[in-house]
Amino acid sequence: MKKHFLLLCACALAAACQTLPTSSEYLVRGDGYFKDGKIEQALKAYDKALKLNPDRTDIYASRGSAYFFKGDYAAAENDFLTVVEKNPFQADAYTALGSALAAQGDYDNALKMFSISLSLNPGKPETFFSRGGVYFMKEDYDKAIADYSSVILLAPAGEVYNARGAAYLKKGDKEKAQADFNTAQGGRFPEKLNEYSMID
Repeated sequence: MKKHFLLLCACALAAACQTLPTSSEYLVRGDGYFKDGKIEQALKAYDKALKLNPDRTDIYASRGSAYFFKGDYAAAENDFLTVVEKNPFQADAYTALGSALAAQGDYDNALKMFSISLSLNPGKPETFFSRGGVYFMKEDYDKAIADYSSVILLAPAGEVYNARGAAYLKKGDKEKAQADFNTAQGGRFPEKLNEYSMID
């Protein structure tokens, strides 16, 4: 009887010593789900992480990304806005916020966010590419070409040459457009810009 009591006490003590998952553990779980394409599970993990630690901007950023890829751009905007409010020097958060705004058709405010991001980190090719895309949507092809050219100087990729080629084509410059399309197909560069690191 005494052995059973001691065994029960040992089990109770072991259970009491086990720690509950931390916000970091939930963030890691969420990131794993997100990489596996399990967006709903990722969002649940991020929600649990934020309940434990509502001041962590990295969790808001991850959850915002999950909302963005789910197509819930308003929720993504809210999370990215929280990040820039808590850390106004986080360049990538302004790029993410700009992307969420652009996805909702708010091009003017998206351009403002991209410009803030570039003022904080002027060498970020993904931000130039995103801003170029918004200029393209606004039919400001000269500015789109300038931004795509900046990307090509920093991190050339097939999709960037294709985008710049499309802008040249819209301007009626078929020769430059075809040259960019040919370069994109040449295989000298990665096909996608996001093969480069998205995070500094």
